[in-house]
Amino acid sequence: MIAGGTALAAVALFVVACGTGGTGARDEGPAHASAVAGAIASPSPSPSGGYRRVDAVALIKGDPAVSATVKRELKPCSGDHYPVDVSYGDLTGATARDVVVNVVTCGDWVGLGTYVYRDVAGSYKNVFKAEESPVYSEIDGTDLTVTRQVYDTDDQMSNPSRETVITYRWKAGRFAQISSHETDYSKAGGDASSADG
Repeated sequence: MIAGGTALAAVALFVVACGTGGTGARDEGPAHASAVAGAIASPSPSPSGGYRRVDAVALIKGDPAVSATVKRELKPCSGDHYPVDVSYGDLTGATARDVVVNVVTCGDWVGLGTYVYRDVAGSYKNVFKAEESPVYSEIDGTDLTVTRQVYDTDDQMSNPSRETVITYRWKAGRFAQISSHETDYSKAGGDASSADG
């Protein structure tokens, strides 16, 4: 009886430990481009949960859709640590998890470009890109949220005047915009106002 109770407690503890935290997708790096962080490493999980690890740097450098400017800026910050942030998630309903890659600058972590790759017959195809810097994307459930910051002439990099967050959803084989939200940080007294578009 005691052995059975001990085994049951061990199984319950295992289930609780495995069920805590996480969103089902692997997210790395800063919350958005203005966050301060250390060196951003390439992803290092063992392939599981419906996704396979990608070499984000090779993916970006080999993608003809990525601008020459972004490729030129994609250099190691220190050692072999490149300024890339990689997330895996279910955005397009493909068999394998989709890959979101953000390329940022080494010094101030400003987003240079953001890309979504979809597994098509075993190879990754670019299905979304935004290179209007500063820009940064995140996975929100099955939606893609793209944050763009706007700076006035005298703004510091840590204090944009405005921020626009656009939400996209995969529809009919492409990403379609479903909502837009703008926050204005330049109001007197530092109060932010928001407007949905």
